[in-house]
Amino acid sequence: MVNRKTAIKIRKTHRYLGIFLGIQFLMWTVSGLYFSWTNIDEIHGDQFHREVHKHTYTNLAPINALMPKMPMHSLELRNVANYPYYWVNDSLLVDAFTGNAKNLITQEEAVKVAEMHVMEGLKVKEVTLITKTDKHHEYRERPLPAYVITYDHPENLMVYVAARDGSFQRLRHRSWRWFDFLWMTHTMDYEGRDNFNNLLLRAFSLLGLVTVLSGFVLWYTSSPTIRKFLNRIYSKKISII
Repeated sequence: MVNRKTAIKIRKTHRYLGIFLGIQFLMWTVSGLYFSWTNIDEIHGDQFHREVHKHTYTNLAPINALMPKMPMHSLELRNVANYPYYWVNDSLLVDAFTGNAKNLITQEEAVKVAEMHVMEGLKVKEVTLITKTDKHHEYRERPLPAYVITYDHPENLMVYVAARDGSFQRLRHRSWRWFDFLWMTHTMDYEGRDNFNNLLLRAFSLLGLVTVLSGFVLWYTSSPTIRKFLNRIYSKKISII
């Protein structure tokens, strides 16, 4: 049988582990509930998107005529605000009619690109150009610089358009930001969100296992039924001896 001093140590260990891990356990539970009760398509912002229609163009200048001496490893025809451009070598935007290189698209063009992808009736509140982001930014690890088109909407809706190639990148809104925050607390990756192999998560998972096991041991050592059962076995052994 476990003596009283050992039982007290087990009880204290379980109590302090519960206090230490309780907040993270609560965040795991809250985030899990949020994930299971939300529609992932709505989190992605599908309700704000519209169907994008493909454009066709005629009389485009061949790229080898526009840039005869430039070595190329990739080429793509881009529709930027209903105007054709060649996106060359993943780095250069070239007018598909004139061959003029375009360094960055304008704010007006960025707004038109956004309008091609989002629902009608949204009013633009602000347009800004960002050149850097950190690991916690909602536009992290995406092409920069980029235009941020903010709409006058209760969900604080923002659209990101890459300034170099004019591509629609991301749509962000309040529900997505809640999801992103809770996902961070769920994975415990407080730097990049998506690393399930971080040391903090591993440590808390092991401590959580210890907490659960200590709870079983605590029940075992403090249960009157278990004590009576062990006392009977102990008494039988003494009588046999």
